[in-house]
Amino acid sequence: MTSELPVTSDPVGAADAAERGPGLTHVRPDGTAHMVDVSAKAVTARQASAAGRVLLSTAAVAALRDGTVPKGDALAVARIAGIQAVKRTPELIPLAHPVAVHAVEVDLVVVDDGVDIRATVRTADRTGIEMEALTAVSVAALALIDMVKAVDKHARITDVRVTAKSGGRSGDWVEEP
Repeated sequence: MTSELPVTSDPVGAADAAERGPGLTHVRPDGTAHMVDVSAKAVTARQASAAGRVLLSTAAVAALRDGTVPKGDALAVARIAGIQAVKRTPELIPLAHPVAVHAVEVDLVVVDDGVDIRATVRTADRTGIEMEALTAVSVAALALIDMVKAVDKHARITDVRVTAKSGGRSGDWVEEP
């Protein structure tokens, strides 16, 4: 048995957006999710930053600081994984638009209880790149855990969030300290 999808002359729901007004932009009136049409939006310079933390044991922190992680340079591997992840975001997040990524910075800092991760992504495109920044932090954290799991089986990812964004119609925003 096959199910038929509704036929519409407006497959992405742009015509309905004006009727809906503010609300859930990725949901059609019938409740189904769709990718928003951004083709009419202006290309603008945009930037988003995200942060997170991997909580680690004192032994794992010591191994990172001493360079004695059994698998090798965990921080370098996590940094590269975060950068690579940015380019894969639309493959991982179903309604994320592919955007032209112009710059990615991923920084990892060893602190007393783990590793702080920060990522900043820049583009000139029609839609924001918050999901790319969040993906960079998340995948960097996962790669870090993979690298240190022989030393710490209880590593934990926490506090992943957008910390700043600029560009686009909604303007600039920075996390309160």
